[in-house]
Amino acid sequence: MSTGLTIATICARSGSKGLPGKNIRPFCGKPLIAHSIAQALACPALDAVYVSTDDADIAEVARAAGAQVPFLRPAELATDSAAKLPVIEHLVRHLEAQGQTIARIVDLQPTSPLRDTSDITNALLARPEAALTVSVREAGDNPYFNLVEQGADGWVHLSKGTGNTRRQDAPAVYALNGSIYVWQRAALAHAADHGLWSVNIGVYPMPRWKSVDIDDLEDFEYAQWLAQRHPEWAA
Repeated sequence: MSTGLTIATICARSGSKGLPGKNIRPFCGKPLIAHSIAQALACPALDAVYVSTDDADIAEVARAAGAQVPFLRPAELATDSAAKLPVIEHLVRHLEAQGQTIARIVDLQPTSPLRDTSDITNALLARPEAALTVSVREAGDNPYFNLVEQGADGWVHLSKGTGNTRRQDAPAVYALNGSIYVWQRAALAHAADHGLWSVNIGVYPMPRWKSVDIDDLEDFEYAQWLAQRHPEWAA
């Protein structure tokens, strides 16, 4: 593994359509983004925590929570259609231009507040040889058992396998939960040009309740309810 810093990145754009202002909306006693910042700051494996945002209010909240915000993101990287990998790469290149050597990047989704610091630590340890480790949850459906696709002829067929597989015998399948991405530096640069699936990927499984991604008010209220139901999660 190359030497250098292990940093956390948190990308928080303004202009959410599902829940305006969600990144700084109060969630269990503090702005939503502040939970991810606090979790990262508490992780001894991380050397620094950076936020990339296009919004001055988000930047102010992030700095107050202890993160570094080295700039406001340029407009071309803050549109609805802007991909996330170029945003992270833009931040990392900025830091490298300032003389920093970055070895690993732990990207945390600010709309996934129910992870905790142990999840960040364990994701870093899960597959250290992987170009990328992604957090996942066990999928509720399985392409070997109950997921179907519509063919060109208009009829549906099982997505994978022959249909003779019992649920308990089907291979485990996972859904990306978006919470944690652990990148090796070279892998991030490659994927920014060629896509996430162009590198070797390992997984870090998380419980379903920790995997909620807040997109709208219903998600927000559900995540708050889950936080109250799980006292082991501390705000």
